[in-house]
Amino acid sequence: MPSLLVTGGAGFIGANFARYWSERHVGDPVVILDALTYAGRRSRIADLEASGAVRFVRGDVRDRALVETLLVDEDLDTIVHFAAESHVDRSLRTPGDFVSTNVVGTHTLLEAARRIWLDRGTGRPHRFHHVSTDEVFGALTPEEPPFTEESRYAPSSPYSASKAGADHLVRAYHTTYGLDTTTTHCSNNYGPYQFPEKLVALFLVNVLRGKPLPLYGDGLQVRDWLHVEDHCRALELVLGADGAGRTFLVGGEGERSNLDVVHQLCDAIDRALDGSPAWTARFPDTPRAVGGRARDLVRFVEDRPGHDRRYAVNDDRIRRLLGYRPRWGLDEGLQATVEWYLRHPDWWEPLLDEGCVADRLG
Repeated sequence: MPSLLVTGGAGFIGANFARYWSERHVGDPVVILDALTYAGRRSRIADLEASGAVRFVRGDVRDRALVETLLVDEDLDTIVHFAAESHVDRSLRTPGDFVSTNVVGTHTLLEAARRIWLDRGTGRPHRFHHVSTDEVFGALTPEEPPFTEESRYAPSSPYSASKAGADHLVRAYHTTYGLDTTTTHCSNNYGPYQFPEKLVALFLVNVLRGKPLPLYGDGLQVRDWLHVEDHCRALELVLGADGAGRTFLVGGEGERSNLDVVHQLCDAIDRALDGSPAWTARFPDTPRAVGGRARDLVRFVEDRPGHDRRYAVNDDRIRRLLGYRPRWGLDEGLQATVEWYLRHPDWWEPLLDEGCVADRLG
């Protein structure tokens, strides 16, 4: 029975992972460490805390003494490291925050794990799993094959550069000290509890409020889209497998242009509202409430600096070795995500009232 420290477990992917793991591994100790910065929300895990499925500790991954204390006092043998600054636009404005959290924070965790599990360890198996991104590999042309685990690093933004630095540290701690590490590089996640600053969540909330959908450039940037539950399933497989030092790419079979994704999202919102007059009444500012279309809110805006044109991942390794397959197609995943946000305005509307969500990206 593994005992987990989930860093960033009040964030979007971390909280979904904590929920996924607690439902499928009942009784496994799970400690969530989160600093509760603007995008970390304890409300994502409130029911898990209330049921005793997880224990929450508010703290910073850069606090080595705290991390070491948790590893010892809670007898933890697994770290699943989600904690990160992850919004590209914010990294253009405050790159130092990303270096501090993503690089220094990861190094601090690695040092704590080395000291407790190796220097003072009992030989008990352990695992440090690092959650990274496909953005560390830079951009692809339309003709190039998808990234693989052997692709060279070529980060384009302060965000992806900081994640690349963290990746190298994780690899070095395995090679130099023998720490049992694994790393996954995922494509764009979407799903329940996503903070409304990323494309799917922000545009969904904007449609419900009748706000413009500001799409960068021509909207033809291509991404692979991964439902967060499929990501969690992939992490479960990696954590349950041998393979210290291994890296896996995780995709969702959802390679689309941003414009296509936005159109799919808009159509999914319109369909959901058509099927429920109560929802249309609940969100009277949405175009569908007055016979319009969500697509009519799309506005093309000036592109951001260094905007990578295309990402795509070849996840043959995790499929072949661990049996991973995404279960959510993009159409079904977006429809389910829309319906979740329609049912849970009590979660995302307070974020708007706090003034921490802008109407546009960046």
